[in-house]
Amino acid sequence: MKKIGLLVVIVLMVVGFFYFDLNRLLTLDGLKSGLEQFEVWRNKSPLLVYGAFFLLYIAVTALSLPGAAIMTLAAGALFGLVWGVLMVSFASSIGATCAFLVSRYLLQDAVQKRFGGRLSTINEGIERDGAFYLFTLRLVPVFPFFLINLLMGLTRIRALTFYWVSQVGMLAGTLVYVNAGTQIGHLDSLSGILSPSLLLSFVLLGVFPLLAKKLTDAIKSRRVYRAYTKPKQFDRNLVVIGAGAGGLVSAYIAATVKAKVSLVEAHKMGGDCLNYGCVPSKALIKSAKVAHQMRHGANYGLEGCEPRFSFRSIMERIQAIIEEIEPHDSVERYTQLGVDVIQGYAKVIDPWTVEIQRQDGETQRLTTRSIVLATGSKPTVPDIPGLDEVGYLTSDTLWETLSQLDEAPKRLVVLGGGPIGCELAQSFARLGSYVTQVEPSKRILSREDADVSEFARTSLTNDGVTLLTEHKAIRCETSNGQKCVCLEHNGAEVRVEYDALICAVGREARLTGYGLEELGIETKRHLVTNDYLQTLYPNILAAGDVAGPYQFTHVAAHQAWYAAVNGLFGHFKKFRTDYRVIPWTTFIDPEVARVGLNEQDAKAKGIAFEKVCYGVDGLDRAITESEAKGFVKVLTVPGKDTILGVTIVGEHAGELLAEFVLAMKHGLGLNKILGTIHTYPTWAEANKYVAGEWKRAHAPDRLLRWVEKYHSWRRG
Repeated sequence: MKKIGLLVVIVLMVVGFFYFDLNRLLTLDGLKSGLEQFEVWRNKSPLLVYGAFFLLYIAVTALSLPGAAIMTLAAGALFGLVWGVLMVSFASSIGATCAFLVSRYLLQDAVQKRFGGRLSTINEGIERDGAFYLFTLRLVPVFPFFLINLLMGLTRIRALTFYWVSQVGMLAGTLVYVNAGTQIGHLDSLSGILSPSLLLSFVLLGVFPLLAKKLTDAIKSRRVYRAYTKPKQFDRNLVVIGAGAGGLVSAYIAATVKAKVSLVEAHKMGGDCLNYGCVPSKALIKSAKVAHQMRHGANYGLEGCEPRFSFRSIMERIQAIIEEIEPHDSVERYTQLGVDVIQGYAKVIDPWTVEIQRQDGETQRLTTRSIVLATGSKPTVPDIPGLDEVGYLTSDTLWETLSQLDEAPKRLVVLGGGPIGCELAQSFARLGSYVTQVEPSKRILSREDADVSEFARTSLTNDGVTLLTEHKAIRCETSNGQKCVCLEHNGAEVRVEYDALICAVGREARLTGYGLEELGIETKRHLVTNDYLQTLYPNILAAGDVAGPYQFTHVAAHQAWYAAVNGLFGHFKKFRTDYRVIPWTTFIDPEVARVGLNEQDAKAKGIAFEKVCYGVDGLDRAITESEAKGFVKVLTVPGKDTILGVTIVGEHAGELLAEFVLAMKHGLGLNKILGTIHTYPTWAEANKYVAGEWKRAHAPDRLLRWVEKYHSWRRG
């Protein structure tokens, strides 16, 4: 009841403020028109005017009413610089604290109770760095001050800390605004607008946020680096740790702009993508697809046959493909580009020093202006009792382990229903393995819409994969010389015997062994970075899987540009990483490709959308290739052709997606795609046809009825 009473009083005061049109007084026009009358009152009863102004300022701030900025200008005009700053500084801090306390009293318990789990990270951050965070917001007003007052009340920052930080943080801004107010108060004519003092005041108003941002950055930098001694000279402009996609592109960019850069790699150039991921898996998928087409030759008017092959030969082909691509990522190529490539293990000793245990046995130390961590990721191995004893493969180790086999494993278990698990399960099934795929959730490819998951399930089961969804692996064991995995399903135990088991339950960032713990760099599932890919130390940045939030090679290369440029030129200009349009593809057959929102994401985020879908079974090119299965699904803003997201299921889905990625990146709608000539007959026509479906659904029916009447009239 006390809370309800307080809320009613606040509402009545706010309503009264607007009902009596008091907000008119707290505008620039109101300030100018009332200055003379205020001066009369001040000269007649100075203490009363001072006190009334002080209390009114507190009330306006405490009630989060508009006009605090105008009152700050008024303080300068009425009371001069010294007294104006003094009054506003204390009144604004007291009023802000009142708003803070009211927000805390009315809302904090309810908000923390309902959203405590989601707010845990914020609470930890406020507890650790709340004072500095608030100081930064006060000094550089990213959000309106009244919002800061209310939102801080929902956190666990101490009220006393909130008050004194606000008092100090708002002082510089108060000084600038009050000074501007003193100049406005001295205007005698229009010519005074061009006076140097007034112009300087307005310049300060514009420049102050930039200066304040520089100041807070300097304070934060001094605070972060205070335990270390910065070198007077540096061996390198940039040291990049890791030669996967993120590291290679970072080093390439640095060399291109003539920076002195070293690239350190402990294992193979090209990283996981070239050696264990994208390249070998896509080569395997191609071989498996050809085998599948041979069995189904009747689809093409040919006689189907069982393919005869040596699995060893398939693995040799994969290795030959890796070796053909290797020169693109080789030591020799990057050395020619101007990169100092060092093969060894790197550890960050301090924010400017990297120690390298070289493969030749030597230890080398390099000082550098900036560091890019591109250490990649590794397969996640689930904690399943007996797994280590029985043995397992991952997407990293299977290529070397299975390369000695003449036949694919007869019985293969794949743990995981994500993209990697689905790709491997389908490929090995097509190459003759009896594959059992285990997924604990209700469906595979759970990040996709339900219809996409069902499409993928049908494709995999048609290829012979036994899909066990809602099955959880609880242990592995060997019985009578047979390896088996024990699964739990609806309270019952299911045993599956196998010859080989692949763990494909995801990947985790490589975070240990690089000195990050000793430096206090925060890690969770990946390195904690800001929008500029900077870690706790602004000159140490991250790119690729280790930085998150996406684990795609193309995202790693995308991030690498920001990491390299911000590392080399961030003291001039920093660039915020752009994640607005991120595409990805799962290379099962048929492929699943997506960019932007899908239906389940849009519903979860409460984003309104319209859906338009085109079935590939009506596409001429798909029919000619006997691949007429799949669809193109586009989500748009209701009533507009603005694209929110696209999902494509079908042959060449990854390639078809590129047109939509370009359209979303540059703000082009479906009308632009519809108006673009697409070669006939091509798969790309599917993109035009889905745009045509949208156009038909938004046809101007009323206008068309009038046009029909017009044509009827023309016929007589």
